[in-house]
Amino acid sequence: MDGNTFPKLHNAMWPGLVGKGEEEPPIALDKMLDMTAMAEVDGVKFDGVDLFLADPHTSIDVDDDGIKALADNVGGRGLSIGSAVAPVWPPVGGGSAMDEGEGRTAFLAAVDKACRIMGRLRDLGIRQGGVVRIDTATGVAEWAADPAGNTAKMAETFRQACDIAADHGERLAAEGEICWGGMHSWKHMVELFEAVDRPEVLGFQADLAHTMLYAMGYNAPEHALISADQLDDQVALDKALRTITDALRPWTIDFHVAQNDGTVHGSGSHDKTGRHCMATDPNGKLDVVKHSGFWLNNGDGTPTKAVRHICWDGCMFPNSVLEEQQTWNDILATMIKVREAHGWSE
Repeated sequence: MDGNTFPKLHNAMWPGLVGKGEEEPPIALDKMLDMTAMAEVDGVKFDGVDLFLADPHTSIDVDDDGIKALADNVGGRGLSIGSAVAPVWPPVGGGSAMDEGEGRTAFLAAVDKACRIMGRLRDLGIRQGGVVRIDTATGVAEWAADPAGNTAKMAETFRQACDIAADHGERLAAEGEICWGGMHSWKHMVELFEAVDRPEVLGFQADLAHTMLYAMGYNAPEHALISADQLDDQVALDKALRTITDALRPWTIDFHVAQNDGTVHGSGSHDKTGRHCMATDPNGKLDVVKHSGFWLNNGDGTPTKAVRHICWDGCMFPNSVLEEQQTWNDILATMIKVREAHGWSE
């Protein structure tokens, strides 16, 4: 069914943790791993998982014995480990990249610990590639008080984070979401990358759901490329997304397959951001397979091969949906179609 072997297909573990309200308890890592390992479509299975390095899944302070146990736990299910989210946000022990004092210290500590864990997993053979994800961990309103000055502060924090990552042999990826100041529009995201100027270490993590909100100009209307009432116009949507991908594809080193219905959503401690829809949601505005190719392919349609694995990202759903095995089979089926259309073999 699926003749391409790259990019590898990964499932995200953070839907079990992110955006949980009091009525939705976390889903254990073992449960998320089990559902991932059991997903299968015409003999094709997920190749691996991407992690959130935070309790109650994986403590950022996990010791070496715990890292070995994690490797055995994931590998024992026939899965590998790819990328991971560093807990750089204040609610989970990090700090704002805009804060030149304790916030920066906490932010960098989270990056250092995350790189240590991921490097050790690489040494253990369970991880062949991937990135450590970061954000600015700062709200848009706080950033907007002094855009130029605050972007400069964030760039300095990111440069120091790049030094740390390079020492560990890791790369960092900043995920473009409308809720993070200095990253909340496609133009500001490019400006931040250019200010940091460390392309060998720092790149972009593109998420289809979030980058569609970039096109709509949520939190940055001056950078809007399409209005909400144009989302059903595929020609207009394609044009808007092409503009964004042309600007950010050269920086892209990690990619999330996702769906979006053109609205924002927030729950739990997570600020409002792009609404992730299920892969089969009829209200989704994206042609997931086609629009994935905007990120994964060069202008001539050949694979960039900059992304060695792709990951499904779908958060903030009721546990009753996330704990249904068919949910993950449907997601895997979509991922397979993306690889069939835009992948390659080695």
